[in-house]
Amino acid sequence: MLNKNIQTFIACDGEYEDSEIVLFGAGFDGTTSFRPGTRFGPSAIRNESFGIETYSPYQDKDMLDYSYFDSGDLELSFGSTEGVLDDISKRTDAILNDKKIPFMIGGEHLVTLGAVRSAAKRFGNLHIVHFDAHADLRDDYLGVKLSHACVLRRCHEIVGDGHIHQFGIRSGDRQEFKFAENHTEMHKFNLDGLEEAVERLQGENVYLTVDLDVLDPSVFPGTGTPEAGGVSFDELRRALTLVCGSLNIAACDVNELSPQYDQSGVSTAAACKIIREMLLAMS
Repeated sequence: MLNKNIQTFIACDGEYEDSEIVLFGAGFDGTTSFRPGTRFGPSAIRNESFGIETYSPYQDKDMLDYSYFDSGDLELSFGSTEGVLDDISKRTDAILNDKKIPFMIGGEHLVTLGAVRSAAKRFGNLHIVHFDAHADLRDDYLGVKLSHACVLRRCHEIVGDGHIHQFGIRSGDRQEFKFAENHTEMHKFNLDGLEEAVERLQGENVYLTVDLDVLDPSVFPGTGTPEAGGVSFDELRRALTLVCGSLNIAACDVNELSPQYDQSGVSTAAACKIIREMLLAMS
């Protein structure tokens, strides 16, 4: 008997009822300010995930020992940014309502706002841990407030001062860095201070957002806004294992892969491995 082919991230083909973590894709890049293409990120990650193993020698854990559910990509309208964010919020709501952890694969970074809106409604005093090359704290970008360049500013309007913890930031305009001095906890250039932040966030509900361009473009060229001076793959892997294994992750996302800018496929492979390590650390 033949069954229909259902494509999932590697080993994320468990039953929904049995799975603590639920993946979904949000392939949107309608506000990308430089090179578009992140809409193709979720499908590329699923395709290439079968090039890595389910077993992590870093953590001595295997995905086959756990149940994960991949709910597929949302069908998003490119004609309405608010409509896209609403669709993302609804999917996040549905997963949270069933007491599971939403794991979103983007897409450009603005998709985070839809999930944060949902998580903040459910979890009081929500904190955001943010890995990125860019501050994303502009009040607007060319007059537009709903932009991937503004996503953490919009999130700040939801969670408030002292609830956004940023790491690896090395790009932004002057006003973004001035804003961060008074409103967020920003660690520029590298991941220094993460262990102390994790210690302070024990017991708090945390939304984790990972913009993959926090990686140096020599490691991760497949992104729309590459920024020299980033962290190594192993630095990011260790950091995410610490965060995912130590904190109460209410929801999370990985975003900003543009696979067409790296024909070698190395960037997509790195994204897959990062997702595997996050899933296992949270399991």
